[in-house]
Amino acid sequence: MTEIIGVRFKSAGKVYYFSPAEIKAENGDMVIVETARGVECGEVVMANRQVEDDKITVPLKSIIRKATPADLKIIEQNKAKEENAFKICQEKILAHKLDMKLVDVECTFDNNKLLFYFTAETRVDFRELVKDLASVFRTRIELRQIGVRDEAKILGGLGICGREFCCKGFLGEFQPVSIKMAKEQGLSLNPTKISGTCGRLMCCLKYEQEAYEYLLKNTPKVGAYVKTPDFKGYVEEVNLLTGKLKVKPEKSEDAAVIFDKADVTIIRDGKIKVDKEELKALKGLEDK
Repeated sequence: MTEIIGVRFKSAGKVYYFSPAEIKAENGDMVIVETARGVECGEVVMANRQVEDDKITVPLKSIIRKATPADLKIIEQNKAKEENAFKICQEKILAHKLDMKLVDVECTFDNNKLLFYFTAETRVDFRELVKDLASVFRTRIELRQIGVRDEAKILGGLGICGREFCCKGFLGEFQPVSIKMAKEQGLSLNPTKISGTCGRLMCCLKYEQEAYEYLLKNTPKVGAYVKTPDFKGYVEEVNLLTGKLKVKPEKSEDAAVIFDKADVTIIRDGKIKVDKEELKALKGLEDK
């Protein structure tokens, strides 16, 4: 077991582990740490605790100190610098006629670097822009192209459910979401129904997927050939949550009959398929 402190640098961002270095921290404390990007200030979201060695990557960097009033003042100054840098960068983008959208600006705690996050449909030659920005701010400049999911996480907003975007509110990292999940959950493959504001598959499709996978293992699928207490037939409809099946008799024109899955024996199960053309048309929804 190793003692760690969990630190987050952005709201709903990834949690990074650091060695306490004999510092006792509480949730909500601001601490100064050394990262790959330099000295940073982050918020403690996991107070001192012991974790298994296989859950950490050694060696852990140590907490330098708890943030002082002077450190917090630097953070406020950096925020003002970020706002100014955002305006200047937008002006420079227009001047250079670059096809890119500036999303956010981040100033490192030690003022060693300014990071500009942007989205673009294609690759952008921003070398002249970097030179211009470096001449203005006299510090290291880094332009980083991000995807539409990352843009949504930074900007935030309300989803179709009326709640704050999951990625903005609490998701530390994006989980892979696929068209197959939507199909297995019996959702309409209408892009407007299964995609979020970012234009990609809704993150919440992942939340119930494990439950649906379990139910699919224990429930006949559409097209399955089954034996009911009254006849043999083919499953026309399935309600995974209630366990109800609509079965059409094999050798009769009679209407389909509803049975509970517990009363049905599978002779040959069906398969959940996504049409290739349909999958091709929706493939862009899976991209980051």
